[in-house]
Amino acid sequence: MTSTTLLARPSITVSDFRCGAAPGDRPFVEQHGCHSISYVRKGSFGYHSRGRLHELVAGSFLIGLPGAEFTCTHDHVCGDECLSFFLAPELVAAIGERSAAWQVGAAPPLSELMVLGELAQAAAEGRSDIGLDEIGHLLANRLVEVVIGDRRKPAKVTARDRRRAVETALWLDAHSDRPIDLDHAAAEAGVSPFHFLRLFARVLGVTPHQYLVRSRLRHAARLLAEDDRDVTDIAYDVGFGDLSNFVRTFHRAAGVSPLKFRQASRGMRKIFQERLALH
Repeated sequence: MTSTTLLARPSITVSDFRCGAAPGDRPFVEQHGCHSISYVRKGSFGYHSRGRLHELVAGSFLIGLPGAEFTCTHDHVCGDECLSFFLAPELVAAIGERSAAWQVGAAPPLSELMVLGELAQAAAEGRSDIGLDEIGHLLANRLVEVVIGDRRKPAKVTARDRRRAVETALWLDAHSDRPIDLDHAAAEAGVSPFHFLRLFARVLGVTPHQYLVRSRLRHAARLLAEDDRDVTDIAYDVGFGDLSNFVRTFHRAAGVSPLKFRQASRGMRKIFQERLALH
């Protein structure tokens, strides 16, 4: 078993697990240390816990309960890969613990959950501009709703909520060149990360991380059109910590690479200047 921590925040930790166990390998007893949700993206394994046996395949979810002992078996295939979210007690409380949802052990491949699992995997691989912590919050909330069949009505958005969302968006835009995560933005807004994510998305139609990334892209587009600095310098200056991520994200947004965008913007500017000179 190999484990790679992809994200560590006060409210949530995300890890990539890859198990190479094969049929015939002796299982051993483990114990869940906190509430957790693991998306099975590849392979299969058996999950024995609290007197119940679950067979998990690609698209299934393992739901961990703090203190519960379990064993995993591989009687049918060799190995599996999971994207796992470990939730702090404060986040579980914010979602609404509703213990029945956390005692089921596993959820089958349900379309309502699998689409979020794949979005989470895309975020983990840098193929989506939603934050990995954000999709973890959304996935946990949706899983609880689906498992116990209790979709709560959205809370009414107050004038204070709207002001808080707008003010935080302005703050995010002004500081978009800095490393900012969901917990940091929520602290600026003065509410818990879970509630901040919901009110921000409800008021502005995008998640905080999506807004932050798009602010960085907007600043980058302006600099590419107006500034002669190297593309790498611009990427870091606007807040991207990795050049390849910047190029990939910009291409997904603009349909062209940053360099071609710059060339096109300079070409259009030249055309406009030539037209103005004719008048």
